[in-house]
Amino acid sequence: MYKSIYLKRGKEESLRRFHPWVFSGAIQKMDEGISEGSLVRVLSEKGDFIAVGHYQIGSIAVRVLSFRDIQIDDDFWESRLESALQMRLALDIADNPQNNTYRLVHGEGDNLPGLVIDCYGPTAVMQAHSVGIHLCRKSIAACLVRVMGNRIQHVYYKSETTLPFKAELGQENGFIVGSSDDNTAIENGLKFHVDWLRGQKTGFFVDQRENRSLLESYARDKSVLNMFCYTGGFSFYAMRGGAKLVHSVDSSAKAIELTNANVELNFPGDTRHQAFCEDAFRFLDRAADKYDLIILDPPAFAKHRAALHNALKGYTRLNRVALEGIKKGGILFTFSCSQVVTKEHFRNAVFTAAAQSGRKVRILHQLHQPADHPVNIYHPEGEYLKGLVLYVE
Repeated sequence: MYKSIYLKRGKEESLRRFHPWVFSGAIQKMDEGISEGSLVRVLSEKGDFIAVGHYQIGSIAVRVLSFRDIQIDDDFWESRLESALQMRLALDIADNPQNNTYRLVHGEGDNLPGLVIDCYGPTAVMQAHSVGIHLCRKSIAACLVRVMGNRIQHVYYKSETTLPFKAELGQENGFIVGSSDDNTAIENGLKFHVDWLRGQKTGFFVDQRENRSLLESYARDKSVLNMFCYTGGFSFYAMRGGAKLVHSVDSSAKAIELTNANVELNFPGDTRHQAFCEDAFRFLDRAADKYDLIILDPPAFAKHRAALHNALKGYTRLNRVALEGIKKGGILFTFSCSQVVTKEHFRNAVFTAAAQSGRKVRILHQLHQPADHPVNIYHPEGEYLKGLVLYVE
């Protein structure tokens, strides 16, 4: 059986409410020989069993895998993966011929903290956010292929940038099951290339699927500006929605290259689209009164709480410039994917931006992550994506 970690008196209360994290400050003592990534049993001060999970160095000391005293083995991984698949089947996201792109495992949301798996057709991209998951990667990949049957033939492991560098794991991105050069996937009938080799996250922002569909319904006959376009997802949805003009902007030349490739994949030779490799604020400063519909989907402005204040200032400035410059009767889709920025934080930042712009602004929709990125009810921190759709007079 696993070695044990003992908590200070009273520090088990959040765990009794099934919160899946043990913070380092809650630990009274540890058995000798526990290393980063070890499976451990978490016990109360009196020695009562509370949970089993992966130990790691840092403020989150244990990520809980189970609140039952069980072995974490192939049966465990298969059971959790099967549960995740069944939920996606119930949502009609998996096995949908118009959509072979979805998140199969969303960390704590699927009771598998530290693990993310996105499916792109026959290829699954697996990402570890804890050393413990990294050490179990081959077992998890083998279990994944068994659970998914003929749905998945290839598993690409992409964790170079998500694991703590101090752990010195020597991790490398690459296929751990199969191999494939076909990086084309389908989302709601639209095709796109997935850059799982060098791209952000697992290669595509799967979490904006439903919000892209909503944007499509607003795009007809509009001039559209897609800021921080990355792979151009919002751009080619806008084009299918009948936009008269779509401009995509990103500071990364690689992102612009990928956006152009994705637009060409769906609308070859279409002259409505143009992409610009430029700083967002510099571009917006020149964009006054040119666009009916603007999308602001920036990368996370705050990775940790210490950066929250500056992040909120950044969101306010960005939204103010967009609100000041959008055409009369324009629609703004604006997002934050920073976990430490709450819905209230973000809404206040956008409210401040609206007040500074002097425009009359109404909220049409309040947006969030889709159902294949579930939030564990005992782990509200998992609600990271928030967005607003605004009508600007």
